[in-house]
Amino acid sequence: MRRLLPPALDVPDDALDRPWEPAELAGVYAYPQEHLHGQGWLRANMVTSVDGAAHHGGRSQPLSHPADMRIFGVLRALADVVIVGAETVRQERYRPARERAEFAARRAEAGQTPVAAIAVVSASLHLDFSLPLFTEPVVPTMLITGPAAPRHGLDAARAAGAEVITVGEGAEVDPLRVKAELVRRGYTRLLTEGGPRLLGAFAEAGALDELCLTTSPRYAVGTAGRVMSGPGIEVPRELELTSLLEESGFLFGRYRRV
Repeated sequence: MRRLLPPALDVPDDALDRPWEPAELAGVYAYPQEHLHGQGWLRANMVTSVDGAAHHGGRSQPLSHPADMRIFGVLRALADVVIVGAETVRQERYRPARERAEFAARRAEAGQTPVAAIAVVSASLHLDFSLPLFTEPVVPTMLITGPAAPRHGLDAARAAGAEVITVGEGAEVDPLRVKAELVRRGYTRLLTEGGPRLLGAFAEAGALDELCLTTSPRYAVGTAGRVMSGPGIEVPRELELTSLLEESGFLFGRYRRV
């Protein structure tokens, strides 16, 4: 792996010829100190093909690479909570975060739980509560929904051991209030893995602080959507590219809000 931006002056001589260790990646992707200052820091991690597809056949894995999965694991290991949309849970058959020995001391020193909690955003609660995400988590899975969520779904979620959090009004879940409520509960290092509709809602609301984007040197053609979807914004918003890594033709960019 090589670092293209910013130029690295202290990279080991063999860094170009091997995958980077988790500790090296953790240094590149460390949360900025802003996460401690009341508002938290929400970053997204997504992958896209060179022709703009966020998935192939409904799943992101065909666009991925071992280096992408290493960064995926490190981002989870740094986060307090991973926020994900219900459709992504269904399509990807989501599993809970797993403990990683190499991050145990780091998380304990930071006052974090052994693994990141998973927070599923769903208005309809149309979910399979027999998934390991709900039955086998190290930290109880959270379910974020609106006040008009169906009673049978709420009952099923609680019976499965999920912690139910209600935000917003009516059937909708307010993305700004999702972020604020998680921060209020002490989750200041926030990570979302989409999907595109949830990420689009966070971005449109101005709640997104950072985008970690893997650009795959593959094209998918087809009709797959982009990494963000939604009704759109009046004027495109600017992000600043602060870090860029490369391995096997895959580009790993880190963009933050201006």
